[in-house]
Amino acid sequence: MKNKKFYVTTPIYYVNAAPHIGHAYTTILADVLARYHRLRGVPTFFLTGTDEHGQKVQRAAEKGAMTPQQQADKTVGRFQALWKKLDITYDDFIRTTESRHVRVVQQILQTLFDHGEIYRAEYDGGYCVPCELFFTGRELEAGTCRECGRALEPIRESNYFFRMSAYQAWLINYIHEHPGFIQPDSRRNETLGFLQQPLNDLCISRPKSRLSWGIELPFDHDFVTYVWFDALVNYISAIGYLADDQQFQRWWPASYHLIGKDILTTHTVYWPTMLKAMHLPMPETIFAHGWWLVGDSKMSKSAGNVVNPIELADRYGVDAFRYFLMAEMTLGQDCNFSEEAFIRRYNADLANDLGNLLSRVMKLLTSHCGGKIPAATAEIEGADEQQLRQAVLNAATRMEECLDQMRLDLGLTAVASAVREANRYLEKRQPWTLAKHSEHGALNTVLYHAVETLRIVSGLLYPVMPAKMRELRQVLGLSAEEPSLAMLKTWGKTVPGTPVGAMLSLFPRIQAGVPAQATTASGDNQLRLITVDGTLPSGAVVK
Repeated sequence: MKNKKFYVTTPIYYVNAAPHIGHAYTTILADVLARYHRLRGVPTFFLTGTDEHGQKVQRAAEKGAMTPQQQADKTVGRFQALWKKLDITYDDFIRTTESRHVRVVQQILQTLFDHGEIYRAEYDGGYCVPCELFFTGRELEAGTCRECGRALEPIRESNYFFRMSAYQAWLINYIHEHPGFIQPDSRRNETLGFLQQPLNDLCISRPKSRLSWGIELPFDHDFVTYVWFDALVNYISAIGYLADDQQFQRWWPASYHLIGKDILTTHTVYWPTMLKAMHLPMPETIFAHGWWLVGDSKMSKSAGNVVNPIELADRYGVDAFRYFLMAEMTLGQDCNFSEEAFIRRYNADLANDLGNLLSRVMKLLTSHCGGKIPAATAEIEGADEQQLRQAVLNAATRMEECLDQMRLDLGLTAVASAVREANRYLEKRQPWTLAKHSEHGALNTVLYHAVETLRIVSGLLYPVMPAKMRELRQVLGLSAEEPSLAMLKTWGKTVPGTPVGAMLSLFPRIQAGVPAQATTASGDNQLRLITVDGTLPSGAVVK
């Protein structure tokens, strides 16, 4: 796929609580996609940030005996610290309390009000505080929020409404005419199912008598802006809408809005109709991924099963954590998280396969090649070399295809398969035996092919595991700079005679019986003794 630019966004995250694995997953995914597009040479902009207004934030602040701004500042620091720890390379971090954002929201509101797109009316229905959503009609009869399942609070008050219903027919047609607009297909169908019922107008205000923490309506100072109307605008306020037209035209429309499936309706119904009313193009794709579950159940504080990403990164390493999240989940589907699955994949893909390949090659280069990369002899190359070369180049092609298909897990599977093929190649060619018999031409050819495999594989994995792959490339004497995808699709770029570095234990295997202290976000300490295959030992008790 030829891209003129790539603009990817995460949702902006609520600042009423600390970040969890769901936040980490979406942000790492966006980071990986951004890094891959940079490898392609595509101008890339990666946006994330925080959603700092609304009733949830106000209530969290009251509970913590602080102001809403203090609550926001405190939690923003946690998010930014986590993104730094997880090696997230965002280009901008927007906060909805920033003046650049507030100004744009108020300008949009005033314009829509002046054009009759916003009107005042009485609201009588139900309200979900955690999701900050209003419900009327059939949804109100259910008594629970469609997003989180919690009980609705009855509410009746005067408010301002956006004429969202006027765009229902247009939105249905647009979704049908642009099948890639909402992905995966299951979420596209879910949105179309939602639109089968008459669409209500969107309440876009809250009276200050009930909620003071928000962006004030420019045309009525007794009201603040509904948090979702405010928050969605971040995708355009951050790139210069109504402030820097050249910057805005460069990046909009977004290539991908990455979201969790729990905020599907706000992004696939509210946001497109808002953009239509503003006469702006639609984002190219809104991609809703699934949830990380524990034992087939959604994570929740009350269940005490919320996975703390900081603790996992501290325990097993940032890059191993990034790799597991990207390799384990099929984008668009839910996925169960367990520490046992984490360790199984770590030991199999990283310690056994990739780590073992590097270890074997480095030992042979050090002991038999004077610590330098040897040259291959074309006359010695045979079917085994051709098979390895094809497997590695196929992995590079497959990775690029899978990126365009949003199947990163399959792309990583192809890379892991290439690594296994390289290990099989070494087993078959037996370079240690070639060295013993002083068959230097054959030995050099085998080692050159193994190093070329590591060069390409390390580049393909660089966006997922940037720090570890930088180490691997440096020890092989390769440039520490981000490789280009074009170079990764070409065999033979390793320069013979390049000196290699010292031995590197890239991914030490997690051994049987080694205790790993696991602490959930609820604060419960658990001692887990993990066996080689990632299962709990017989008789082990987990609290």
